[in-house]
Amino acid sequence: MVPALLHLGAFRDGPVVRARKGFDWDALDRLHEQDYTCDPNSKAWSVVLSDEGTQRGLAAFERHFGT
Repeated sequence: MVPALLHLGAFRDGPVVRARKGFDWDALDRLHEQDYTCDPNSKAWSVVLSDEGTQRGLAAFERHFGT
């Protein structure tokens, strides 16, 4: 569910896709371990989504919320 919610708040920042990291830290750490996001333990208020993380977030969003 977290990838779907990250997708909902995702935005382009130049060549990368970012999402606010206002989610459970354990969930963000698990996404980082799977290489879906950059390290969430930075001072930035957002995380960078990998290409696969962006695609999985879109797929999860469509699966859970439909479009």
